Amino acid sequence: MRPADFIVPDTEDFDTPHALFAELRGHCPVAWANEMGGFWAVTKHADICRVLTDWQTFTTTVQNVVPPVATTQRRPPLHLDPPGNIPYRNAILRFLSPRRIEAWRPVIAAMVADHFDPFVAAGGGDICADFSFTLPIALLAAFFRLAPAEAEEIRRVGAEFNMALQRQDFETLRERSDALYQIAARLIEDRKTTPQDPDLDPVSNLLAVRVDGAALPDDKILGALRQFLLVGIIAPTTFIGSMAIHLARHPEHHADLTANPDLVPVALEELLRLYTPYRGFARTARHEVELGGKTIRAGDALAVVFTSGNRDGDVFPDPDIYRLDREDPDLVTFGRGPHMCPGAPLARVLLAEVLRQIATKTRRLALTGPLEMTRWPEYGPLTVPLRVTR
Repeated sequence: MRPADFIVPDTEDFDTPHALFAELRGHCPVAWANEMGGFWAVTKHADICRVLTDWQTFTTTVQNVVPPVATTQRRPPLHLDPPGNIPYRNAILRFLSPRRIEAWRPVIAAMVADHFDPFVAAGGGDICADFSFTLPIALLAAFFRLAPAEAEEIRRVGAEFNMALQRQDFETLRERSDALYQIAARLIEDRKTTPQDPDLDPVSNLLAVRVDGAALPDDKILGALRQFLLVGIIAPTTFIGSMAIHLARHPEHHADLTANPDLVPVALEELLRLYTPYRGFARTARHEVELGGKTIRAGDALAVVFTSGNRDGDVFPDPDIYRLDREDPDLVTFGRGPHMCPGAPLARVLLAEVLRQIATKTRRLALTGPLEMTRWPEYGPLTVPLRVTR
């Protein structure tokens, strides 16, 4: 076992991860930990960008999160380096053009209201369990044109997968992963037997893609769909909770947004910087390489800690301070390079609308109990009990 540069804490609160990453950035920006199979934590913005863009050196085909949780087959596009990932990315990106994103705005506004208004009317509750766990599933169901029963099953299975991941319950994690594959398989079979317009339906579009005249392999389509079904569930759940905690701690920021809703887009970017929900996306070194003053061996896993990179003082002055005067902040919230999150534009619309409705429909959020935090690979809360003042 190698000498460790840091120890992954058994327990954390909302602030301790940022304190740990600040210490590592200052003293050991590429740091080895023996937990979770052994990995390098890459904490500086520049090093993160290097790892994410240099896919010839740092591959995603071996391990793509820390801790390693993949228990089944490969899931494009995340599990494939270029050019293998491109057909799967393009099949989704065509549904996320600026024109199509604009068409989603009124749909998302109504969707957020349907889920948020009962939470406000009840005077609050757990904003994760009672709001942010269900809202992303509603959007996912609409995006993939799922039947209501399918959407409800994904909501249940996705929530159970999320909780098993956070609590390191690997037996349940494997079971729920298999269930997500079964849902994806049924969805693909439905589109094969009852075809839909590929210009309207993302699953039908995946089935229609041809590369050099050949269809994409069935097992890769299955893996891609399972990946797309899950990726939109976890991050919004925790990040919405983080936004709520920030506004509860800083009623003056809440009041500013209530008085000036036009500030919501820039406020969202600053909150995405401060409370980036991913810290465990990973790559594997193809060969020995120097990074951050450390020698990385071939086969070593590296966690690119977005949560840390977005608080790097070399890139963001006053990195721990909420500021709305940052010019063109160079965020790594949604990644960088060939695996930058294709759903980022839609996620920004959803999260901005959530922030806008919190700001315009509530006057005060107050924490009423303890938080439960996620663990690697995510950052953020799993429970946020709140009292809401309309």
